[in-house]
Amino acid sequence: MADSRRWVMLGIGTAAQTAGTLYLYGLPFLLPALRRTTDLPLWELGLLVACPSLGMVLALIGWGVLADRRGERLVIGLGLTGGAAFLAGAASAAGPALFVLLALAGAAGSAVYAASGRVVTGWFAPGERGLAMGIRQTSQPLGVAAASAVLPVLADSGGPRRALLVAAVVSALTGIVAALLLVDGPRSTAGRTSAASPAAARPASGSPSAAPPASGSPGSDTGGAGARSPYRSPTLWRVHGASALLVVAQFVVGAYALDYLVTERGWPVRTAGPLIAGAQLVAAAARVLAGRWSDRSAQRLRPLRVIAAGTAGALGALAVAETLHAPPAAPLLLVALVATVSWHGVAYAAVADVAPASWAGRATSAQTVLQNVAATATPPLFGLAVAGLGFGPGFAVAALFPLAAVAVLHGLTVDARPSPRPPDAGGPAGADAADRPPSSGSAGRRPGVRERVGPGPRAWWSGRPPTPPG
Repeated sequence: MADSRRWVMLGIGTAAQTAGTLYLYGLPFLLPALRRTTDLPLWELGLLVACPSLGMVLALIGWGVLADRRGERLVIGLGLTGGAAFLAGAASAAGPALFVLLALAGAAGSAVYAASGRVVTGWFAPGERGLAMGIRQTSQPLGVAAASAVLPVLADSGGPRRALLVAAVVSALTGIVAALLLVDGPRSTAGRTSAASPAAARPASGSPSAAPPASGSPGSDTGGAGARSPYRSPTLWRVHGASALLVVAQFVVGAYALDYLVTERGWPVRTAGPLIAGAQLVAAAARVLAGRWSDRSAQRLRPLRVIAAGTAGALGALAVAETLHAPPAAPLLLVALVATVSWHGVAYAAVADVAPASWAGRATSAQTVLQNVAATATPPLFGLAVAGLGFGPGFAVAALFPLAAVAVLHGLTVDARPSPRPPDAGGPAGADAADRPPSSGSAGRRPGVRERVGPGPRAWWSGRPPTPPG
């Protein structure tokens, strides 16, 4: 039977990521207060609020390697408590030290993004991962919703320093709870059994499963360090690239939504903040629904392409409305807020489908790193665009990025996953299908990735030579 603890572990991982998101992605909601209290131009303020994303870019892969080797609990506990310490230091800093400490807070807090994805791949079978990743990815809109509702109010009453200190306390407390209660995901011991008794794992000659599994496929990946790198195939690179393009649109809207409503539309902060928080709650639900949709779809990436096209349409409509100074601009901004963040669970589930279990931490870290490269560059560059062109043309340019993501994903196939039924009592509860030997008739196939079989040219993405003709 499935281990019911997987839902508790998912809840802890999601709560930890939500606490990190409060300051990793919530600092743009301090922009109105920072404008009042500093003399920095908008592009430099954009760089300041992007500093945590820069720190994430520098540290995520290292955290992913550590999570693969030492487990999720250690990494999440260290990351959130360390991030809290740097954030508390930033609350009292100024000048270059403020930029550096915010970057260090982002580097430490990014641990939760590397390790919470491993919670899903360790505790959930592939057929449940779309839903589980969707739930895990609600942490971003939930954290942003909390930031938009709370941080501007704290900054209004006590300045940005008070907002940073509250975020530090939340991060520290959540890190301690995760370190005490989180249990690392179960991993299969099939690889050690097979190594100890090769004959027991070898199928009879001539049986349908006699063919050797592809390198890096479920049959060969036992969770050890020797698994074939999934980056020899372009599949993960294309998913990463499309995700980075979608993040540009997300951060154009997310980083400047409050500033746009306050400075361009004249809304009070105490009205705009809760409204954005409400949109983020809708976005959290949209992530869960999108993940479930991808579980039920024959193609994992089809929902992602549809969402990307819809995001481009929402941003295009917002650009037109803003250029014409039409009243629907504000409601369209809220629609864009939901559309630009609803895709994350689907993309992370696709990464989990393609990457072997022993690469889970590194693959999810690489996914987040490339997203944060885009997230770091977007706020200052969009600030420059707004200063020179205005919000309308800026939104129009942003609409091109999700269209480019559709093009990057065109023709890419990640097939239907195995049944969501968890493994029976004979194996570890929640164990990844990538840790189990291939079943009869499916030797060497990696669940979720379409591979060419039979005679013909060598299928270079499958990692095995072709079957000889005749």
